[in-house]
Amino acid sequence: MKQLLEKLPFYNKMVLPYHYAQAVTASLKNKLPGRRLRVIAVTGTNGKTTTCFMLWHMLNQAGHKTGLMTTVAYGVDKLEPELGHMTTVDAFTLNKRIKQIADAGAEFLILEITSHALSEYRALNIPIEIGIFTNLTHEHLDYHKTLTKYRNAKGKLFKKAKYSILNADDPATKYYETIAKDYSTYGIKNGQNRPEHIKLEVSGVKYSYHGMNIETQIPGEFNVYNSLAAVIAGEKLGLDKKAIEKGIKTLESVEGRMNIIDEGQPFTVIVDYAHAPDAIEKVFKSVGKPKGRIISIHGGAGRRDPSTRPIRGELLAKHSDIVIITEDDSRDEPLDKIMQGFVDGAVRAGKVLNKDLFTEPDREKAIALAIKKAKKGDLVLILGKGHEKTILRADGPHNFEDIKVAKKLLKARKNSK
Repeated sequence: MKQLLEKLPFYNKMVLPYHYAQAVTASLKNKLPGRRLRVIAVTGTNGKTTTCFMLWHMLNQAGHKTGLMTTVAYGVDKLEPELGHMTTVDAFTLNKRIKQIADAGAEFLILEITSHALSEYRALNIPIEIGIFTNLTHEHLDYHKTLTKYRNAKGKLFKKAKYSILNADDPATKYYETIAKDYSTYGIKNGQNRPEHIKLEVSGVKYSYHGMNIETQIPGEFNVYNSLAAVIAGEKLGLDKKAIEKGIKTLESVEGRMNIIDEGQPFTVIVDYAHAPDAIEKVFKSVGKPKGRIISIHGGAGRRDPSTRPIRGELLAKHSDIVIITEDDSRDEPLDKIMQGFVDGAVRAGKVLNKDLFTEPDREKAIALAIKKAKKGDLVLILGKGHEKTILRADGPHNFEDIKVAKKLLKARKNSK
């Protein structure tokens, strides 16, 4: 019944009073737990999770007990995996977990917050000390309808935050500057705070900033942005330079974000959560051109913005030698219909079905096909699900992890030789 109601064009507005009442009740029931913590909230289309992990790790390394709530995990000292396919959980779960984090003695909370959550009042009665904006690209228009409404929804965070840290290389920041209470900007090309001497390496990124030598263990130019936002927040919170440097450098990885899967195979396998067009393009930019071919595996979620499917298909085709279209969280939408959107885009970019473009509705078989085709020096990119522990089909969730499946198939390939 709910799935049918969600298809009504006015559904999201219709349920706003319910969301507001739910948020009020949830926060009061848990005795306004957000007020017991110093909350740093991160929003944006991409980069939220990595920025959150960098901040959480930095503060904990500096001796400040800090809680974390992201797409990937939540907790304080020991993180629990986020099994639901939601970045910011419902108001009751959110406030319950915030209370648990406060009860555990945390001083800070790093909160990943989405436009959906901001639109639906889930962060009501949670004071925000610092709000961080990473970027804004084409996504979630099935919910917000227009990019302007999507931008404005995220803007609710900067109206609320005492201080905002805004990406000046993103056009949306011009609007956020008009509504933020107090702010600073950052970027590679623009902004008050810019890195110098940037080095992009396979093992991570390096740059200089305010007398610090910042180094990450996670590659990609986008991690210059993510780490710089975290560094600026660290400065604002009063951390010294050595603590900031150490906090960024000692974060080894974030699950499902540019994870290299190495089982001794003669080619590279990377798992990443990228599922929006901009994120996919950034992955290709960060990996550059390998010695061999690029083989990409990707699919799209059901009941999500269908207009991005051909765009993503075209991007995959442009940057890959071989494209394999497969399932993601198809939910109750016909999988062949979802896959066709990607195929249309890939064909438009010059790929030929059953030559350098393949469809395989079973995600594990799709990954197996890529590994079978891979030769020495190739790069296999498994994109879209990243850290997720299940795949959502019409009959409900099924256990599935890209990282585990890739490791299993790579070991099987190695043992068969």
